[in-house]
Amino acid sequence: MRAFLRRSAVLLLLTPAYTYAQQPGKKPLDHTVYDGWQSIGAKTISNDGKWVAYVIQPQEGDATLVVTDSKGTRKLEVPRGITPSVTEDSKYVLFTIKPLYKDTRQARIKKKKPDEMPRDTMAYVQLGSHEIIRIPQVKTFKTPEKGAGVIAYTLEKPKADTSAKKRELKGQPHYDSFLDADDDKPGSDKPTDGSTLVIWNYAKKTIDTVKNVTDFTFSKPGNKLLLVTKPDKKDSLAKPSVMLWDIASRKTDILNRGAGNYKFFTFDEEGRQVAYLAERDSAKAIQKSHKLYYYAPGADSAVIVADNNSKGIPAKWGVSENGSLSFSKDGKKLFFGTSPVAPPKDTNIVDFEVAKVDVWHYQDDYLQTQQLKTLDRDLKKSFTAVYYPATKQLVQLADRKMDFLIFPDNNNGPYALGYSDYDQRIALQWTGKTLKTLYLVNTVTGERKVIKDKLIGLQNISPEGKFINWFDLEKSQHFAYEVATGVTREITTAIPTKLADEENDVPDFAGSYGAPTWLEGDKYLYVNDRYDIWQVDPQGKEAPVMITGGYGRKTRTVLRYVKLDKEEKFIRPKQSLLLSAYNDSTKYGGYFSLKLGDKKGPQQIALGPYGYLGIEKAVNADMFLFQRMNYVESPDVYAGKNIASAVKLSAINPQQKEYNWGTAELFKWTTFSGKQTEGILYKPEDFDPSKKYPVLFYFYEKLTDGLYGYQPPAPTPSRLNISFFVSRGYLVLAPDISYEIGHPGESAYDYIVSGAEALTKNPWADKANMGIQGQSWGGYQVAYLVTRTNMFKAAWAGAPVANMTSAYGGIRWESGMNRQFQYEHTQSRIGATLWEKPELYIENSPLFHLPKVNTPMVIMANDADGAVPWYQGIELFTGLRRLGKPVWMLNYNNEAHNLVQRQNRKDIQVREQQFFDHMLKGAPAAQWIKYGLPATDKGRNWGFENAAE
Repeated sequence: MRAFLRRSAVLLLLTPAYTYAQQPGKKPLDHTVYDGWQSIGAKTISNDGKWVAYVIQPQEGDATLVVTDSKGTRKLEVPRGITPSVTEDSKYVLFTIKPLYKDTRQARIKKKKPDEMPRDTMAYVQLGSHEIIRIPQVKTFKTPEKGAGVIAYTLEKPKADTSAKKRELKGQPHYDSFLDADDDKPGSDKPTDGSTLVIWNYAKKTIDTVKNVTDFTFSKPGNKLLLVTKPDKKDSLAKPSVMLWDIASRKTDILNRGAGNYKFFTFDEEGRQVAYLAERDSAKAIQKSHKLYYYAPGADSAVIVADNNSKGIPAKWGVSENGSLSFSKDGKKLFFGTSPVAPPKDTNIVDFEVAKVDVWHYQDDYLQTQQLKTLDRDLKKSFTAVYYPATKQLVQLADRKMDFLIFPDNNNGPYALGYSDYDQRIALQWTGKTLKTLYLVNTVTGERKVIKDKLIGLQNISPEGKFINWFDLEKSQHFAYEVATGVTREITTAIPTKLADEENDVPDFAGSYGAPTWLEGDKYLYVNDRYDIWQVDPQGKEAPVMITGGYGRKTRTVLRYVKLDKEEKFIRPKQSLLLSAYNDSTKYGGYFSLKLGDKKGPQQIALGPYGYLGIEKAVNADMFLFQRMNYVESPDVYAGKNIASAVKLSAINPQQKEYNWGTAELFKWTTFSGKQTEGILYKPEDFDPSKKYPVLFYFYEKLTDGLYGYQPPAPTPSRLNISFFVSRGYLVLAPDISYEIGHPGESAYDYIVSGAEALTKNPWADKANMGIQGQSWGGYQVAYLVTRTNMFKAAWAGAPVANMTSAYGGIRWESGMNRQFQYEHTQSRIGATLWEKPELYIENSPLFHLPKVNTPMVIMANDADGAVPWYQGIELFTGLRRLGKPVWMLNYNNEAHNLVQRQNRKDIQVREQQFFDHMLKGAPAAQWIKYGLPATDKGRNWGFENAAE
């Protein structure tokens, strides 16, 4: 990375003479700013609302944890602190301190082994204090999900002299536990199979340690701790065991003794019952089997309640090690996974003598490519079963013909929703959608009843299990099946507005406006139209009521319920709701409040030229935590009782004021076909209407929702680095595009070229120096546009489809799916098969129109692209090359559809700037542009320097 910065520094010496005039005292952004540009990482607020912790993360380098009161008056900064977690009682914040970035980098350069890499450190701060307590050698630490007063962590065995650390910790409450990890002997290097577990009860000011622990889990309320010990093999008296530690009494019950592989420790809601899986076969056993253990309070030990021979489990099936364990809320049911027992591996097979072949069959559920992509998942697939501790009854609920289950909130009721696309999977190849059968499943008997066949849509079960609801995409309506009566009702036909996407422009069913929310007791459910929220009676007795009073549609403001409690499963009567707000016209973001049953309707809290991120509320206080941003303001952290007047806690990226930034505004025009549209116009901060500026157009589908989004200068995966180019004297227009089915290319031409003509009616937009850039679907549109117009002087297409006829039958390698569905039903928008309308595939394929191209173009096509096969880029490149057109192709080796490796992201930013600066500003051509980059120079010369004249 440092070598890259040295190389890019050469570029910085070459560009200033070709940039447009900058505001005095303000610098243009360059490629050296990326690493230090900051964002907010994890953030959290204490349950009492008095304290906030958040992480400031540079793009590359060391993070900083900030712990502050919610007024921002008492701040503590912790270098390299990450992952803050506040205890339930709001007394402590726990976090991890990472090693120095430079130390980790050096270790990677030296190719050190994982156990030789620099280690994290656990640390905590008592809220209100500025003292940071560090605990070295911590492998992992946990706190109860809902309990307080106790923290548990495991310590690694020190491998070096730790005397300095011991001196640092001396006098701290954890000093003895650090010694214990070292067997109380400085310099001891005695190996063990487990770690020392430290149980710190800070409420009672006690510390306990348990040696040789390999795993541990808290109960939800924090009253119990389940742990596994694996003593040193040399200790013949000690036995591996599963232990239950009582937090209050500090005493232990042994649930199991003996060696084994224990996993998936699970408590009931009250922390009384326990379940886990164990595999205790011999290490030499060819075939392993797992058993389900259950422990009830007062029992001597845990007992096996399910194994491969249990009644209720299908023949040749067994307990799955890949299933999940959970108790119902009342603790009367224990859910676990089963699966067919795999045959033992034939040890007589010699690998190099076995044929390696994939057999494709026309009646396969899934293409072989999909099967191979999901092979590991399918081998680990499990099917839900339930055990009843009171009756010792075991019931298999799911199987291959009905493999998915959704339970009501508490899992207490006798029914669940089952669904499957069994026998309906082949058509997925060209529809791209699953065709599902819905079942009502009796969790006591295992009986199932079909309640809906061949559904294309989304389904769920109400919190108390009284109704099963779904949105039918074909009918664009919500339905409810009443469990008690077996009656299905279409419950939203009386709503006069559309409940599916009003702007749908793909040849498929329009999607819904989000999933419904239920009222307590399953009395009502709340569904969205484009702008407003409706209260609907699932029994169909009451007419739907618009609880937002029509405010949303009247003002073109999208109102949506915000779930602030992570565990909330339903809305309560007369609850005061927080609604997010987004205005379609102004693009303003904000929040409204709405009290159920109040005729006042939505009440504005905040609405303005901002975007909001990640709002959360303190559990026990009216205190909100969120981020707010626009194009000029970084997404900083705010906290307050009132969102509109919240206190700004962070101030990331103060360096931005040193650079020529920019502005963002809506730009509107009429397309060639007479449609009204808009886009975001970005201008430099020092914009001077008396000058002319080169213009870049960046597009995908619709982008104006991001008007008030912050665009940090960052090496992007392949999108246009908008803030970078704007800072350096470019205008950027990001137009919205709507599509006519069958003619996506011409639709792009209609919107983009008409936008370019409208913009260049302004004397400050340089019509002679315009370029276009797009990635993926945007890359396809770039490739199409240069076959239709010569008005753009330069083009950059990332991962474009060039030939729809060859792409149609291809594979999306990241999923293994065939691409037919994409052309017939989704983004590519042809709306017919290749055999039905071949002329549309040819019309929309740039490859067939390449002789018309006169625009120099760079293509990015990566050889590990899992969405658009890179041979599409090759077809485009070789076609243009054959015709003698100026074209370049970048193949980032082993890279995906969007660049992942940061060094590659940095590389493409430099090349993109050099290309557009050369084509639109007259800067000298870099070596790679003029001469290319021979394979013999790969890894030695990047071709960034100016080409010799």
